[in-house]
Amino acid sequence: MAQKIEALAPADVEHVERQRTWVRDHYEPDARHQYDTVEGKLQLLDTIIRSDWIEPSETWKLQSLGIALGDAIAQQTGLCWVAVEDQHGRDPALRYQNTSLVVFPLTMISKRIERGETVDVHELFNGVCEAIARVKSQVKGH
Repeated sequence: MAQKIEALAPADVEHVERQRTWVRDHYEPDARHQYDTVEGKLQLLDTIIRSDWIEPSETWKLQSLGIALGDAIAQQTGLCWVAVEDQHGRDPALRYQNTSLVVFPLTMISKRIERGETVDVHELFNGVCEAIARVKSQVKGH
C-alpha cells in the first residue's frame, strides 16, 4: 500500500485531542494556559519524563507525550497535523505545506523510553526543529 496523506478525520482529531488533554491536564487547572507556549509544553514533558510518572509499557501515555511534543514542533516550525496511512496503519504526523516533508512525533519519545534511553526533551525538540529547518530551506531553494 502506498502512503496516503490526508487531513485528520474527526476520529483522528478526537483521539489526538484525548491524548493532548491527558498531557495538558498534568497542569493544575489554573496553570493549564502554560501549555499554550512551546516552553510550557516542553517543561511539562520534561517533568513527566524525569519524574518517571509513566512506565515503559504504557504505550498510549508515552505516545500522548509524542502528541504534546508534536504540538510544540508544529508551533515552532509551522508544520500542520495530518493523518498518514500505509501498510502499517494510520498515524497522526506533521507535514510541511503540501510537500513530502512529514515528521512522526507520536513515537519519538515512546521508542526511546521503551529502549531504556534517557530522553532530553529540549535536545530532542531542538534537533527535530533544526532538521526541519534544513529540509524546509532545501525545499524553498528548488
